[in-house]
Amino acid sequence: MAEVRVLGVPMDLGAGRRGVDMGPSALRVAHLAATLRELGHEVVDLGNVDAPVAEATDGLEAAGPERRGLAHFADAIAATCAAAYRQLAALPAEAFVITLGGDHSISMGTVAGLARGERTGVIWVDAHADLNTPDSSPSGNVHGMPVAHLLGLGDERFRAMWGGGAAILPEDLVYIGLRSVDPPERELIHELGLRAFTMKEVDQLGIARVAAEAVERLSGLARVHVSFDADALDPAVAPGVGTPVPGGLTYREAHLLMELLADAGLATSLDLVEVNPTLDRGNRTARTLVEMAASLLGKRIL
Repeated sequence: MAEVRVLGVPMDLGAGRRGVDMGPSALRVAHLAATLRELGHEVVDLGNVDAPVAEATDGLEAAGPERRGLAHFADAIAATCAAAYRQLAALPAEAFVITLGGDHSISMGTVAGLARGERTGVIWVDAHADLNTPDSSPSGNVHGMPVAHLLGLGDERFRAMWGGGAAILPEDLVYIGLRSVDPPERELIHELGLRAFTMKEVDQLGIARVAAEAVERLSGLARVHVSFDADALDPAVAPGVGTPVPGGLTYREAHLLMELLADAGLATSLDLVEVNPTLDRGNRTARTLVEMAASLLGKRIL
């Protein structure tokens, strides 16, 4: 039984398509709290961090994708992430925290806030590396940049909330499910020696071995955060995402990954991000991510 705290960060300023600001509501409507209570957990929903609306935020008319060196809505995103950071850092260290996005840029605040300045492992389950900086991004969309900033790169506005520098170490990051990586991101992965399981490795090794290697790599750390982007799943499983990429994790592969992480007792917190109800079918994607959370928190077949 865990003390579970849920915090929504309903922000879509970092995404290229609108709608993920409704993700926290979709996940709640999909009975996240009730599902976890059925497993015996105590669940407290802390509500949402205040997040600005694009139409009322400076930066709406920022230059388009042809311009580089940009981070659209940077000040508003940094402020929202900093608010999430402060609220999460103040929670009891023993609580299992689930943060509900919103686009993946929120993880700059969630990962750093939950780390509390301590060494923390991160399992980044995603189709994308999210390793661009404003100088390398082809779009300027910040949801493609959170890992770079957590590693101490990029725009200092996003790193100011934790005092600058890196919030996580390269050796404490494991990617699972990559299949859409920009050339500058590919170079950084090799340069920093990041452990990245692409879908090629998932196909070759099987998800059980991938999970085992991730657990082995991070098992010495007291805190491990799982950041689960809905687009890590194949679009046939999770249609409600803004940046779908064919060939993702199957329903059972994703469940097995969560189940094996649960068996290892490794995870101490979780992001569920990039659920876009405006692109979904009957809230299917949110329901699937709730099921993933349940598997990570101990739901078993027998």
